[in-house]
Amino acid sequence: MTEQRYPWPEASSTGVGSFPGTDPDEAVRTVLGELPELPHLPELPERGAGADVVGRTAGMLVDLPVEVQPAGWRVAQRPGRDAERARGFLSRDLDALEEHSQGLSGALKIQVAGLWTLAAAIELRSGEKLLADHGAVADLAASHLEGVLAHVAEVRKRVPGTELLVQVDEPSLPAVLQGAVPTASGYGRLPAPDIVAVEARLRELFAALAAAEAVPAAHCCAAGVPLDLLRRSGARAVSLDATLIGRALDEDVGTAVEAGVGLFTGVVASTGGVVSDPAANVDPVRELWSRVGLAPEQLARAVVVTPTCGLGSAAPDHARAALDACRRAARVLREDPRRR
Repeated sequence: MTEQRYPWPEASSTGVGSFPGTDPDEAVRTVLGELPELPHLPELPERGAGADVVGRTAGMLVDLPVEVQPAGWRVAQRPGRDAERARGFLSRDLDALEEHSQGLSGALKIQVAGLWTLAAAIELRSGEKLLADHGAVADLAASHLEGVLAHVAEVRKRVPGTELLVQVDEPSLPAVLQGAVPTASGYGRLPAPDIVAVEARLRELFAALAAAEAVPAAHCCAAGVPLDLLRRSGARAVSLDATLIGRALDEDVGTAVEAGVGLFTGVVASTGGVVSDPAANVDPVRELWSRVGLAPEQLARAVVVTPTCGLGSAAPDHARAALDACRRAARVLREDPRRR
């Protein structure tokens, strides 16, 4: 296999996105300290609506006002305080990142909710999900693309000298593709969109990110992650829960790695569980690598170690321990890539 160039150094680890607490300064300092190879901009959902990844990205939408209703985010008639609050949270997060990352170079990861996850989460004014209306999805796609690119430009202005990885969070993508997103009544399921349309929308976003000189990545911690679809659409890295990878994905993993796609493998429990044994944490990844027949010396370059999902629901002590365990597990992949 031709040596691939990845934007992160060998034996890297990072977080998925969310982190416990409400203090952006403390969260950014912790992430920069625990994840020096590939830090990320943490999300702090404990602050309330607008601080989670869906709310944060809803606040980025351009000319598509949204508001919070009891069931979640909904399209609104005019801009209001809910989206403004989301933008305020993000601005404070970026202030903290700018203050504490002076002189930072190398890779930096930021996260946004993907189009299909937003379409499955945001309601039309009728109460049905945006996913139910093809025209509404098209409007959302245009608004989302413009907003995400503006966010990328703002991060780059605040943290110059870094190579940005933009992780597009699509936890709802498997449900969208399977036609499993509930209708407003809860008794039915919304039909799956055409797979060609899904791929086209993903490709449009990933291509725009690449054109903006950012590295497009995708995250899906749900079972049934469509790895091959994400690779075909242009993702240069795919983040997933490695504990959910079955043999059915072996071929897709091999194809992705051969194509130069990095794997962000969630191996450390995000809430509870044992985090102290680095070798045991990465055993599923080493076993997968051996099973697929990939070169052991490529493992620590192609794979970034992460928690299984976001740490927003974790106790603060567990979150710090999980990031430390990820860092130590990444070293195992470099020093002992073959499972004994």
